[in-house]
Amino acid sequence: MSRICQLTGRKTKSGNSRSHSNVACRRKFKINLQTKRLDGMKLRLSTRALRTLAKASN
Repeated sequence: MSRICQLTGRKTKSGNSRSHSNVACRRKFKINLQTKRLDGMKLRLSTRALRTLAKASN
């Protein structure tokens, strides 16, 4: 299963890892996915989406 938020569509980003001597190596920034059950469906949501849902439900 791919690392994509099923609500917002956020996915893995790529960038550089910088050493102390400022040498660049490619790396991946993976999103923090959590499984959440909403209305009987299991969704893989990012934690940012979960925080937004919690804020909107109040």
